[in-house]
Amino acid sequence: MARETRSAAARGAVTARGAVAAREATTAARGAAPAAGLEPAIALLELDSIAVGIEAGDAMAKRAPVDVLHAGTVHPGRFLILVGGAVADVEEALAAGCEAGEGSVLDVVLLPAIDPQVVDALRGLRRAGEGEALGIIETATVASVIDAADAGVKGAQVRLIELRIADDLGGKAYVLFDGRVSDVEAAVEQGLHRISVAERPAGRVVGRVVSQLHGAMRANLEGDARFAARVRGEG
Repeated sequence: MARETRSAAARGAVTARGAVAAREATTAARGAAPAAGLEPAIALLELDSIAVGIEAGDAMAKRAPVDVLHAGTVHPGRFLILVGGAVADVEEALAAGCEAGEGSVLDVVLLPAIDPQVVDALRGLRRAGEGEALGIIETATVASVIDAADAGVKGAQVRLIELRIADDLGGKAYVLFDGRVSDVEAAVEQGLHRISVAERPAGRVVGRVVSQLHGAMRANLEGDARFAARVRGEG
């Protein structure tokens, strides 16, 4: 029953979050090259069952002709489905996935006009920090952090340094922003606000701003973020 309640809430939040994202969307790319397939719209469906996730991904692929569909497992035993393409197709595919995933949906995000920096970060691009401050938002789900990242870069003049999602994080995710102190503060505020306007699954969400990040910490963040790798000098 609890899982069914979360699933219904997640589906009901799709429209609300999509509307917020559309109102805040900007068409100005901030120095990022376009990535075919993940623009202008993306949606991510996060489920707590691998079997149900596979079924939901199949339903999404069959419902609408999206440009891309990426699906797979992440820690701790969750299943993610990411689709991108035309807004109407992405919305239709997400609706099909929510229907098929009934009872197992943890979280969803729909971004009708995703910022190019977020697309780059999803594809694994990492940037070196060079600004006055570092902003961090940590979430309990992948969908939430993508939502927060998009809001942050649209709401302030910041650079998205990195987006880490789920694997080796026990299901958590985090995003790093870089820029002037006031801009980073605004980005973190916008990101936290975006993910608070719609119901999210239970889990801690943390936002922090660190001014004048020490060089030793910056070096750690720019290498392999895993502690064991840092100690062994592998990253």
